Amino acid sequence: MGTIHLQVIDYSISSDWWKKLVGQFVCVGDELEIRCWKKEIFEIQQASRYGTLMDDGFEVSVKGTVTDALLTELLAESPADDDGFHKMTKYFSVLIKRDSMKFYSEHYGTELYIIGASSDDISFFSKTIAPYEKQLSVCIDQNN
Repeated sequence: MGTIHLQVIDYSISSDWWKKLVGQFVCVGDELEIRCWKKEIFEIQQASRYGTLMDDGFEVSVKGTVTDALLTELLAESPADDDGFHKMTKYFSVLIKRDSMKFYSEHYGTELYIIGASSDDISFFSKTIAPYEKQLSVCIDQNN
């Protein structure tokens, strides 16, 4: 099993690559945590449809399971950029767990971690991001 770390380095990139990875690595029934900053009222309201709200310092955490509605939302959304930040998703963090695989989308989708990736997962990931290689910084460790 391997670990993948990706960071966007060119913020002109589209969210197509992110949506393809979500479509591959996120499944209905997966364990879910969405994290939003407390000031993100609309995002918290949206996320609250998918789980239980918990106050967590400067953030709000929503814990639940991935539903068809959430997966559809993540694959269809085109979040507005703000504060000079090009977002792949409106949620600050989307954390997914399934068995030994973890898919962590951080900083509005501009930083990803996939932990417990199989060789097939790594192959899919590599093919998906190949057209964007100059816009992303990627590290793949296949020895975990």
